[in-house]
Amino acid sequence: MPSLEAVHEVRGKRFLFAVETSDRGVDYLKYERLRMDIWKDPADHLAGARNLVSENFLYDGASLFIAVYEEDRLGQFERDDVHLAAFAYGYVGVDDKIVAFRKQENLIFYSQYAAVRPDLQSRGLGILLKEFQREQVSERLGVRVITCTFDPLAGVNAYRNIHIFGMEVRAYKDAYYEDFSGLLNRMDVPSDRFLVAWDLDKPRGRERSEVDLPGLLLAGAECLLTEPARVPGKHAELDLRVARAMRPGPIPDPALIEVPFDFYTMLRETDVADHQVRQIPIAWREVSRRAFHTLFDAGYRVIDFRYLKSDGEKRDFYVLSNKQV
Repeated sequence: MPSLEAVHEVRGKRFLFAVETSDRGVDYLKYERLRMDIWKDPADHLAGARNLVSENFLYDGASLFIAVYEEDRLGQFERDDVHLAAFAYGYVGVDDKIVAFRKQENLIFYSQYAAVRPDLQSRGLGILLKEFQREQVSERLGVRVITCTFDPLAGVNAYRNIHIFGMEVRAYKDAYYEDFSGLLNRMDVPSDRFLVAWDLDKPRGRERSEVDLPGLLLAGAECLLTEPARVPGKHAELDLRVARAMRPGPIPDPALIEVPFDFYTMLRETDVADHQVRQIPIAWREVSRRAFHTLFDAGYRVIDFRYLKSDGEKRDFYVLSNKQV
């Protein structure tokens, strides 16, 4: 049985990863506060603190709460809001709703939230958090599959979930959260989501995937017609790539579907009165949605996610194939 705690050093600072064991409602409020700091959507909130205690699998429920604390100036770990660096929350559910809880192999763990405090992002804490969650779900809960959703246009999540962890895309869900707002969404941009599954018994990552991204680009494997553009953003002019349409003709194999390199920045910077600028992320959603549905209907599946840095520009691509592995 894995320990309920682990300490990792990241860039010279130690972090404590800990399963929440408290039976006091007040100790669960920190998760909601950090979640609000990250998502900034006051209309969307977790259950009351008393209910969250009951949800904990260590008490009456099937939820797993994980907190990550950064060490203080004395090298100690204070388990409070000030030192909470990241968190993850999810619960045990079922895959086949008819079979329900009757068979152990039908159990899944739905990872609803996993996030890192903004000032500590891009340090690898998110990967360590998911690895700690994986260990607890697999060894302590005995569940073999973790599922979650994420925005297909969010390359940072796609790279972690698909390339690093090897998650499989199960479905594309149109406008999954119809009224989702906050910092990471915009009401006029449909909140499409990928539903992905992480088979904890399979090897980690996509090392088996032989993808020559520059070669695929030279061979014309792109399914979207995109072009760079300089636009007046909310705070300054910025260089963005805009999506125009699906490329006509037969679908190559492998095929590439491009997404914005930093979709969240695009959402914020195009949140302006200028209609053409405001339409940029909406066009990305519409064109990429059409491409994913077209390829999935043709039997393609996502086999990897890669990024490319060339001529000062960064670009993100899903790699899809119709070949069976």
